[in-house]
Amino acid sequence: MALTSGDVERFEAARPRLEAIAYRLLGSAGDAEDAVQETFLRWQAADAERIEVLEAWLTKVLTNLCLNQLTSARARREVYVGQWLPEPLLAGDPMLGPADTAEQRDSVSYAVLTLMERLAPNERAVYVLREAFGYPHREIAGILDITEAASQQIFHRARQHVAEGRPRTEIDEAAARRVVEEFLAAATSGRTEPLVRLLTGDATSIGDGGGKVPARATAFEGALAVARFLRGLFRPGEAKRAVAGGSPEVYASTANGDPAVVAVVDGRVIGVMCLEVTAEGIVALRNQVNPDKLVRATARWAVTEHGKPLFNAF
Repeated sequence: MALTSGDVERFEAARPRLEAIAYRLLGSAGDAEDAVQETFLRWQAADAERIEVLEAWLTKVLTNLCLNQLTSARARREVYVGQWLPEPLLAGDPMLGPADTAEQRDSVSYAVLTLMERLAPNERAVYVLREAFGYPHREIAGILDITEAASQQIFHRARQHVAEGRPRTEIDEAAARRVVEEFLAAATSGRTEPLVRLLTGDATSIGDGGGKVPARATAFEGALAVARFLRGLFRPGEAKRAVAGGSPEVYASTANGDPAVVAVVDGRVIGVMCLEVTAEGIVALRNQVNPDKLVRATARWAVTEHGKPLFNAF
């Protein structure tokens, strides 16, 4: 159909919500943008007279595009080099979507995005639409072409799977900064003991280099193993500076609502380490260093105020 300027404005008004849905479903900002653009093209080619409620139609098309992509993504991740982690979004990124309730904030946390990788595509879709965006099961059933009872059952099952992960502790931005500052002080002390005290006994650390940046293929497990890894990671060295392209400036920030360590070289984000914090301590560290998954973070970094670096690493 031929789109008027008003039609385009209606779509652009819906774009932030569509991108937020797609990001939660796919764990990739780039893939989310592509899915939303494909949704626009599908709308452009559609018969407008057959579309009763535009928002519902767009959501249905987008969700099904994402479901198809999730199915193929599982096959791609089987041959992915090393660990696969979602693409982190820095504080204030509009793709993070609504954050009015604890459920909405949790649904986009790095920990929950990682846990959602365990879900089947339809479980992930129902969970995201219900938990993060409050769609009633009747509408979810229409989007996914299932019964309302099936939607309720799938949501219950998906919520149980996600709840199997350790409960996360919500902290505000100021508290997140304090967590990162304390963590970095321990990590750069040259000793393992201060780090062990901050970590839970079963803490883990994983990194995603995508085969482009060195990252261990398996997770470090246990407080002592993680502490030793971190002590080495923050130890200066020429080889590390060569890989990073310089001496990174290290900042305290938040990503996906979690405390995060952000490493920057010449304005380019080269690493985002998300800290999963519980009442018992830091239970997981997820370090994204794949440059393909840091393009949006770099763009966001360039247009936001982030203060002075805490120190220069390496």
